[in-house]
Amino acid sequence: MSKPFASPLPRYVTRPIALAVLVGWIATMGVLVHRTYVQAAPATLATDLAKYGPTAVWHGVYYRGEKIGFTVSQTTRTDHGFELEQEGRLQMPLLGQDTAAAIRTSARVDTDFMLRDFDFALDPGTGPVTVKGALEARSKSGAPYRLRLAITSGGATRTETRDLPDAPVMSLNLSRLLASRTFVPGSEHRWNVLDPATLQTAAMTVRIGERSIVRTGETSMPAFRVESEFQGLRTTSWVTDTGEVVREESALGLMTIRESAERARGLTVTDRVRGDLLRAAAVVPVMSDRIDEPRDVRRLRVQFEGATLPDGDLDGAGQSLSGGVIEIVDSQARKADGRDADLSRYLAAEPLIESDAPAIRAEAEQAVRGAEDDRVRAERLTRYVNGLLDKKPTVSLPSALEVLRTKVGDCNEHTALFVAMARAIGLPSRIDVGLVYMHGAFYYHAWPEVYLVEPGTSRGLWMPVDPTLNQFPADATHIRLARGGLDRQAVVLPLIGRLKMRVLDIELAPGTNRVIVGREPAAADLGALPIDLPRQASSSCRCSRSPR
Repeated sequence: MSKPFASPLPRYVTRPIALAVLVGWIATMGVLVHRTYVQAAPATLATDLAKYGPTAVWHGVYYRGEKIGFTVSQTTRTDHGFELEQEGRLQMPLLGQDTAAAIRTSARVDTDFMLRDFDFALDPGTGPVTVKGALEARSKSGAPYRLRLAITSGGATRTETRDLPDAPVMSLNLSRLLASRTFVPGSEHRWNVLDPATLQTAAMTVRIGERSIVRTGETSMPAFRVESEFQGLRTTSWVTDTGEVVREESALGLMTIRESAERARGLTVTDRVRGDLLRAAAVVPVMSDRIDEPRDVRRLRVQFEGATLPDGDLDGAGQSLSGGVIEIVDSQARKADGRDADLSRYLAAEPLIESDAPAIRAEAEQAVRGAEDDRVRAERLTRYVNGLLDKKPTVSLPSALEVLRTKVGDCNEHTALFVAMARAIGLPSRIDVGLVYMHGAFYYHAWPEVYLVEPGTSRGLWMPVDPTLNQFPADATHIRLARGGLDRQAVVLPLIGRLKMRVLDIELAPGTNRVIVGREPAAADLGALPIDLPRQASSSCRCSRSPR
């Protein structure tokens, strides 16, 4: 009998599954939705949607057949081409908490529906993160296109330029672009798609299928079947001759269907959806031994099947891959073994990792004041970030500066802030994405690595730490699948719901007492204590209260 998901889980652990949905949706379904713990006011919602006229196209959003949200979009002709606008609302339940979601995206395209500029805004209820971009063709030598970006978060704006070999498209204008070139069954197209959330471009392959009659809510209409693949995730769409998407399905279990405005805006979330999201967040391993306390694990060997793991980041920092088996060694036993020659990139500021912001640097210096060597500073920073943030679920674009201002978040917010603060005080740091063990299953999670130099030597090592769970170092049940920000976190999308795990071997710390099923563990005689033992507070953040 399978073990029921009865134990309450910290929301900051299950949140990465919603973030994966977020990244996958913008890549393949033409709209980015984020979760927030602040419900949008109905009056504000009505004002936001009032600009959409009778020509606007509405879609209901479904998760495994259950309604969870809606989108609305419209196309307006301009003097230089067209303006495309899209907004979405999502009500995503997770662990009994319903959270509203909202996003706005607009793009200006030319008469051939090629991108000219765009605006993207996401506000988790604590303050907006906005991205503005403009594409220009270059007549001089070098890359033929240049993308100028302005990213605003935490009240500060960072600008940068990127040279691109090809003109990117956005998922927002992809269907219109296809229609402008006419649909030819059997044809295949390939574009570089720009993701405004991750500020990255990646190749998308699009294949045109046959035309058929498709049922869309109350009506039926002819549409072409369009198969697309983006970063390993496949999506099936049905698109009309004019480029309107009438139905779309993804392997994540998400589906959009064209509906009337009234029907699209109707929202109900059932208990079955809540259960599905929780189960989708977990990888329940096959194992002969049990893990009672993850911090007692000194070595873990696991094997995956059901999906292909991403390449490139499975080795290093106490983790190794050999013969299809991943082995993780507890970092408490690791020694410095040389010096990484590529540390400078992990000290530089990035969009949303604003390590050069004065406020970030001031906070980091306060956190490590009085600490001498790298190890002590890194541990101080881990404990400081854990204590600084209020543990609340949010799926946003984790800007370190915005997280410092709001002091709210879960694993991605803790990680972004830690990495920015570490870099600000000269500690190279980077982001890990993978799985962590908790309550009988492995959950998608994010945590930092920090580079520590051994005092008096030039040797160092990358050490995983976990400010969300208040662990220094992170325990050996942290299985890294990728390194990097939201752009790299998208690699977990093809794994969700498919990944299966077998635990081959668990080595525990000497003297660890295993809990034997069916027998109560013997109570240790601690003697009389002169004080009352504190009781654990009722909180969704239980693990953060037990420092390692």
